[in-house]
Amino acid sequence: QVQLVESGGGLVQAGGSLRLSCAASESIRRFNAMGWYRQGPGTRRELVAGITSEGRTNYADDVEGRFTISRDNTKNTMYLQMNSLKPEDTAVYYCSGTIAMYDYWGQGTQVTVSA
Repeated sequence: QVQLVESGGGLVQAGGSLRLSCAASESIRRFNAMGWYRQGPGTRRELVAGITSEGRTNYADDVEGRFTISRDNTKNTMYLQMNSLKPEDTAVYYCSGTIAMYDYWGQGTQVTVSA
């Protein structure tokens, strides 16, 4: 059973930074694609950033230029560097990975940005 575990969330002031990590229980080379999603209070889960096995990345419009997704195959870990955080970035952040069209999810980590 593949497991994904997020860490790095917390409380930060607006303008601050956080780095989220997503550790996989096995080689992340197996994942066709991985991504970070978030779900704020009363909202639907949305894609924040994605990265393919080839390293191609894509971002939601409202985080482009502020967030950076990356993956370290040697550590079986994916990251999300979040800079210039805004209160509207407050949400539970989830990592996800796809293997053979099956999506695996982590349990989520809370990010709270105070004004």
